[in-house]
Amino acid sequence: MENKDKPILIIDAYNIFARAYTVVPLMSSNGYHLGGTIGFIKSLSKYIEMFKPSRVIVCWEGGGSARRRKILPEYKMNRKPIKLNRPDIYEDIPNTQENFNHQISLLTQMLSHLPVQQVYVGECEADDIIGFICRYKFKGQKKMIVSMDQDLHQLISDETLQYSPASKKILDQNYVLNRYGTTVENFITARCFIGDASDGIGGIKGCGFKSLIKHFPELSKEEFISVDDIIRMSRERQRIKRPLKILTSISENSEIPKRNWRLMYLDNSNLSFEHIKKLEYSVGDYNPKKNKFGLVKDLVKEGIDMPRGLDVDRLFMRINAYITR
Repeated sequence: MENKDKPILIIDAYNIFARAYTVVPLMSSNGYHLGGTIGFIKSLSKYIEMFKPSRVIVCWEGGGSARRRKILPEYKMNRKPIKLNRPDIYEDIPNTQENFNHQISLLTQMLSHLPVQQVYVGECEADDIIGFICRYKFKGQKKMIVSMDQDLHQLISDETLQYSPASKKILDQNYVLNRYGTTVENFITARCFIGDASDGIGGIKGCGFKSLIKHFPELSKEEFISVDDIIRMSRERQRIKRPLKILTSISENSEIPKRNWRLMYLDNSNLSFEHIKKLEYSVGDYNPKKNKFGLVKDLVKEGIDMPRGLDVDRLFMRINAYITR
């Protein structure tokens, strides 16, 4: 049984790795950049101390969602590759895909020595895994999601919070309301009209959080407002008020937010029966193990200075204090 007074720490793996990869200037004695791998583990150590979790689940991308690409072929197709942003330090180091892939592979290997549950399911996005964990697997259990992904705001609740490493803030329901003007319950409804350029998801021209809240203040209430509700209200208000451009745009492009709901809302609709079965097994199969020697061996092989590069003793002190049950 989980200790319900201690949160489950849920890590958006690629999101946190990418941040470390771009900004951590760590080189091994073998001449390789390993900022992504070591930066991730050092961040994980810090999060364990901050949140004192009963369990850590690291959620990996599974190659993208075939179901979403079927709905929108250009979904996530034009994302720019992740590059190092420290040219002053990395000017003589090739920014290669081989190095990036090596760091990912090395990270999964190093995490296998820690009492950390890694979840990967092919053609299943990390967001879907996190949504499954939060909405279906651990109801009534405190959860802390670590990610900068705005899409995950929809999972915030009385029992689920989000920590953003970029702002170093814990994001709760009040944060979403104050930042965007919409409640958590209606955050994704609003986003369906706005779109998400980073994922190649188009929205309706003229729709932003401010304009939507101005014309549909219902979005700032706790009662759930659906995409269909907004479309219906647009048509009704067009007849009552003078024609407003935003209301006309919504009425004439109603297929866009309906499509976006299928892309953005995190539930089981984008998961196959096989996905759900694998997730049930992966999340349920929790057998925490510790292998300090194995981790040290990998670090020595890769040429990582200890404790300056990574303080293994401090990492295991935090693990022993909070995770091991």
